[in-house]
Amino acid sequence: MIKTFNYNKNGASKTLEVFLNRRKSTQKNIASKVYKIIKDVKRNGDKAVLNYEKKYSKIKTKSNKIFFSNKEINLIAKKTDIKIKKAIDLAFTRIKKFHLKQKISNFKFKDKYNNELSYKYSSIGKVGVYVPGGTASYPSTVLMNCIPAIVAGVKNIYLTTPSLDSKINPAVVYAAKKCGVKKIYKTGGAHSIAALAYGTKNFQKVDKIVGPGNAFVAFAKKEVFGDVGIDMVAGPSEVSIVGDKYSDPKLIAADLIAQAEHDVYAQSILITDNKKLISLVNKNLKQQLVNLPKKKIATQSLKKFGLAIYTNKRNKISEIINIIAPEHLELCTSFNNKLIKDVKNAGSIFIGKFSPEAIGDYLAGPNHVLPTSGSARFSSGLSVNDFLKRHSLIKITKTGIERLGPSVINLAKYENLDGHANSVKIRLKKVK
Repeated sequence: MIKTFNYNKNGASKTLEVFLNRRKSTQKNIASKVYKIIKDVKRNGDKAVLNYEKKYSKIKTKSNKIFFSNKEINLIAKKTDIKIKKAIDLAFTRIKKFHLKQKISNFKFKDKYNNELSYKYSSIGKVGVYVPGGTASYPSTVLMNCIPAIVAGVKNIYLTTPSLDSKINPAVVYAAKKCGVKKIYKTGGAHSIAALAYGTKNFQKVDKIVGPGNAFVAFAKKEVFGDVGIDMVAGPSEVSIVGDKYSDPKLIAADLIAQAEHDVYAQSILITDNKKLISLVNKNLKQQLVNLPKKKIATQSLKKFGLAIYTNKRNKISEIINIIAPEHLELCTSFNNKLIKDVKNAGSIFIGKFSPEAIGDYLAGPNHVLPTSGSARFSSGLSVNDFLKRHSLIKITKTGIERLGPSVINLAKYENLDGHANSVKIRLKKVK
């Protein structure tokens, strides 16, 4: 089912990196298409957005209404199943409670010259949230992207999701309403990212764009970065699961499938020091896939990008994890605590057999927007901090400029910046 890779051979780390890089390759011709779309939206606004939406969504509707009215939102939200409403309410409470712990306080201190030095935080003004449509239309995406912004103090949250034909997941609308979203736009794709970044007659220009999407959306976010902020350039989802002879192969197979059903490009990896576990997991994969509604997607993902990595040395397991730098990491071994100490690169870590990655997707509390494609080497999951700006405040006293000024002058002259030096010199003359 999934290929086996022996990590005991010479040059194994390089071979593993080559395998991982296969999935990272960007689709050809996307760049030129996205440049064209962004340029068109900047020039023609809503007209361009609607044209691209009808083209890519293959919608024949004549409707040009680009956002939902409050009346429509209320009616659609009411259609949400009562069990789903309760689940969303529970998830909202748990996610918000966890993110409230992340709030950072302003701080100030005085040095020995009585200079006042401090940090002050303020929230971003306007945030755009992208929620994919179709089979990937998830209320959990709304909660995970909006709640940290709410906790940070963002007052204006705008959401866009493909629904020009007015077909929309009611749970997405219910979650958006619960999060106090200002407006729900009906479009998706790179054109919606451009509309949020630069504004149109109907689209509010925002300061930061967050949320997952396909390759076009990811590339568009990358392209508009600098004109607006973005959360990250996310790739397809992934999980790495570590097991040993004590692990339950049925549970591991279930969690590998849970990740694989997301997307044909999703990646599910098993890491183990036990060859028998690989065989048992493969057997369970075949059994569990039989009745899976998304069998075709999951099977394709597992065959193309799935991998079972075997090593006969336990101390190599953390090395493998840190090379992969997985978005999600599950530890299902008898030596989890030892592994946690050595793992440096991972988005979210799930510990023990009762902690499936799926619970983190919905309502454990920590954010499920996480770094993918190895970017956990240098970045972290979405948090309240991503919606805050940090300002440094500096107030220098007469004593401070007298004591510190000469060193500033020396450094400025050394760097051939005489204007800098003079701006301090002129003050030193005044305080004498």
